[in-house]
Amino acid sequence: MAKATKKITTAQRLSGIVKSCRKIMRKDKGLNGDSDRLPILTWIMFLKFLDDNEQILETEALLNNEKYNPIIEAPYRWRDWAEDQNLTGDDLLAFINNEKAILPDGTEKLGLFYYLRELQSESGKSRKDVIATVFKGVNNRMINGYLLRDVVNKIDEIHFTSTEEIFTLSHLYESILKEMRDASGDAGEFYTPRPVVQFMVDVINPQIGETVLDPACGTGGFLVASFDYLKKQAQKIEQKDILQKDSIFGGEAKSLPYLLSQMNLLLHGLKFPQIDPLNSLRFRLQEIGDNERVDVIITNPPFGGEEEKGILNNFPKDKRTAETALLFLQLIMRKLRRKKINQKGGRATVVVPNGTLFADGVAARIKKHLIDNFNLHTIIRFGDGVFAPYTDIPSNVLFFEHGKPTENIWFYEIAVPDDRKKYSKTKPLQSRELEIVKDWWNDRKETEWAWNVKIENIVGEDKNGNVTVNLDIKNPNRKNEFEYKEPKELVASILKRENEILKLMNEINETIGK
Repeated sequence: MAKATKKITTAQRLSGIVKSCRKIMRKDKGLNGDSDRLPILTWIMFLKFLDDNEQILETEALLNNEKYNPIIEAPYRWRDWAEDQNLTGDDLLAFINNEKAILPDGTEKLGLFYYLRELQSESGKSRKDVIATVFKGVNNRMINGYLLRDVVNKIDEIHFTSTEEIFTLSHLYESILKEMRDASGDAGEFYTPRPVVQFMVDVINPQIGETVLDPACGTGGFLVASFDYLKKQAQKIEQKDILQKDSIFGGEAKSLPYLLSQMNLLLHGLKFPQIDPLNSLRFRLQEIGDNERVDVIITNPPFGGEEEKGILNNFPKDKRTAETALLFLQLIMRKLRRKKINQKGGRATVVVPNGTLFADGVAARIKKHLIDNFNLHTIIRFGDGVFAPYTDIPSNVLFFEHGKPTENIWFYEIAVPDDRKKYSKTKPLQSRELEIVKDWWNDRKETEWAWNVKIENIVGEDKNGNVTVNLDIKNPNRKNEFEYKEPKELVASILKRENEILKLMNEINETIGK
């Protein structure tokens, strides 16, 4: 029978537990920095969460006189090994790491990780399969079993049996994720600031019954925000069931972000995160059919980098490119639900680097396909530093939907506050700055920061007859502080300013002399 619910751990206590774990792990010589420590902390919390959740389900089954089939069997449950204080040091390391180990009940069987990696359900679509996929990409890098025991004991003080406690821990966990991202962002992959994530989700406005996909979900920021957004709409039992089973989908090929996204979504209440652990670009584009299309795509795909030849072969010959962002853009267009009679077409919001807007060649052909087959109705232009510290490259958010070709595009430039030249890690973009854009969104008109461009002013041809699609349209409404001046006029302006400064200095000297 499950243990009685323990007293809720306060936010302050939760923060203290996590800080204590990180402090303990700093002593382990097998770990270097938070990029090593966070995965350890995550898989340990993951197993604690699963066991607490299992105990709740066991209790519910008992009350209903039903049989409960556990996901993880004894002696591999958290309560079997993590709470056994005799299992420590080298024995604990062997139990977790080795293929064969002496288990807490004295028998020799598979070690913990090997057991978890071999979990499998009949359908291939249950939490067992999620656990197996997660632990195929997880390794325990701690080399001191006594320090590992101390961390396990600390995590055992967290009880995932209270909604309030899980809510508090989810926010704490996200703050840890942000610290890790700030410390080490992979080249070509940058994480989206929370205000931008929330803005994109709010504006794209997913609805219960719609499918939401992020094919490059990283640690799950867009999916968590989408899940929370839909959760407010799910009032009926049927709606809650749809939200849990048929609403949130993702893809993440790297093992660490995959693990982090699973934990992130679990902490926010999604019982069975449906995240594809392989490269979302691995499918031949033309073979993606109607049953694989979705209603909403929200994503910040990686840019730069190079995909292997096998991946490039999945795309049309005239649209193959080393730019990952452009490959994902093609995938997104293919994955959006097609508009039919009495049915809306799918819609997407996608972060792209500035180069995507003005690039020619393959990029122009891909953009031409976009504007010919989708309504690219809005481009939000972010200033320098919005994605700091991961990149200083200016970025943009595209909003488009299937249904009709693009006739004109609204542009909105996010103004950097007057007290700085650009955004930075210490002075980031704030949510309130995007509230102004939300107000404009539903009542569009030209302003100092918003302008509208007809498609004929965007599409053209170069001297060789190749198509050009320039989406890098500068703001025509904002006053330019650095207007071009003729050289003579510029020299005269400088001399005038120097004379004014000299006159001011003389006045100061006269005042001081008095």
